[in-house]
Amino acid sequence: MFRTVVVGADASPTAAKAVDAAIDLVALSGGTLHVVSAYRPVSRSTAGVPAEFRESIQADSGVRSVLDELTARARTRGVAVEPHDQRGDPAQAVLDVAERVSADLVVAGSQGMQRRVLSSIPNTVAHQAPCAVLIVKTD
Repeated sequence: MFRTVVVGADASPTAAKAVDAAIDLVALSGGTLHVVSAYRPVSRSTAGVPAEFRESIQADSGVRSVLDELTARARTRGVAVEPHDQRGDPAQAVLDVAERVSADLVVAGSQGMQRRVLSSIPNTVAHQAPCAVLIVKTD
């Protein structure tokens, strides 16, 4: 049974689908959900940025808002949840939290899986996670 589950999230609708799937799993197991959101202070321009990165959080205040919303959603379902806001690369943030909390499962959305580049968040997480990974069809 997956009792310690980590999921990465931003403000995108596809990330919300992954979080909902993670909430469903943790509700069944009675475990703890760790919601991770990363941010990088960068230019607000999205010109030339791949679609799956356009919704990424750009500032820590935005991350806190997203995490507050998602943790409230989990708590209304009776799920124990811990938010994690981290500066840096989103995939690495998820991997770091998964390692730190000894996760049984990492949940990731499928957005970007079709891309064959190293910067695809779900590809990076799937190949480097220290535990099982569930890729949720979100696109």
